[in-house]
Amino acid sequence: MTMKTPACAIFAVGLLATACSSDDAPTAEPAAITLVTYDSFPDAETSMNEALEAFSTETGIAVEILVAGDTGTMLSKAALTVGNPEGDVMWGIDNTFLSRALNEGIFEPAATPVGAKLPAAFTQLSPDGLAVPVDFGDVCINYDLAWFADAGIEPPTSLTDLIDPTYSDLLAVQNPATSSPGLAFLLATIDEFGDDGWQGYWTALRENGVQVLDGWTESYYGSFTGAGGSDRPLVVSYGSSPPAEVIFAEPARNDAPTAVVESTCFRQIEFAGVLAGTEHPDEAAQLLDFLVGDTFQAELALNLFVYPSNPAVELPQEFIDFAVVPESSRSVESERIDANRSDWIDTWTSLVLG
Repeated sequence: MTMKTPACAIFAVGLLATACSSDDAPTAEPAAITLVTYDSFPDAETSMNEALEAFSTETGIAVEILVAGDTGTMLSKAALTVGNPEGDVMWGIDNTFLSRALNEGIFEPAATPVGAKLPAAFTQLSPDGLAVPVDFGDVCINYDLAWFADAGIEPPTSLTDLIDPTYSDLLAVQNPATSSPGLAFLLATIDEFGDDGWQGYWTALRENGVQVLDGWTESYYGSFTGAGGSDRPLVVSYGSSPPAEVIFAEPARNDAPTAVVESTCFRQIEFAGVLAGTEHPDEAAQLLDFLVGDTFQAELALNLFVYPSNPAVELPQEFIDFAVVPESSRSVESERIDANRSDWIDTWTSLVLG
């Protein structure tokens, strides 16, 4: 839910050391490393970028951001360049792709240990420490509070409710083949209904008039009655969408117009790591450590609308008041996703799109 910006930007030039003994003495070149990331990571003009500038000023390490497409595209490129990477650190591999990333060998151990104080529930997903958890959030069904109040209909409280005729033609979702939240919602239904039941559930959703869009933007800003002003009061979005509605509201408001069906939420955890074959392992380790430190982590919520993995970081008040972190989010093991993703998506496509 961030604005896309040009694909590459250099945030800092580092600190130059000038010799005093001679006017023509050589000037020390600053170290320069590349952070490879996905296309919703801001590469300029945000407080995240200002934090990276401060890192460069403090360490003398220039940081260039290379936007490599969506998560799947970014990982595919990294797999093709293992040992000769396009950059030095990668940000944004989530738990639905983590097993593949580790199996492809795209990461190497950081030169110094990173992430020792992060929650064990996150770090245990990469027990060797090759991938370090940097943020998390949930993909959930969101609903338009005013629409349901005006219609005199109780909002759904479960995945099963969504196939009830009461909610016919009310739900917009994303295609899991082209959308990260779309894949997360598919995985939520697989977690709920199992290998033998999710296909029947999606057949029922199709018969109940589910609308499928290619991406989150089309569904949230095109079909949703809330932000989109359209005709679907139920949409697959994020647990952090309600606070975003408050923060960006015009005119300003102090209550969220949307809410979340907590039982539908699927947990997404994003990771960063040092790319195998980097020519700057020490500098890469310093950047990785900075990415999970208090300064940078404090900027995540209001820029990426995710939660910091660092538990010491305070959240913005809007997140405290309006965001949802379910006590027990849905999940599917990364190895199971890696083994079945293609088959699940092919089956879904046949069932839902025909």
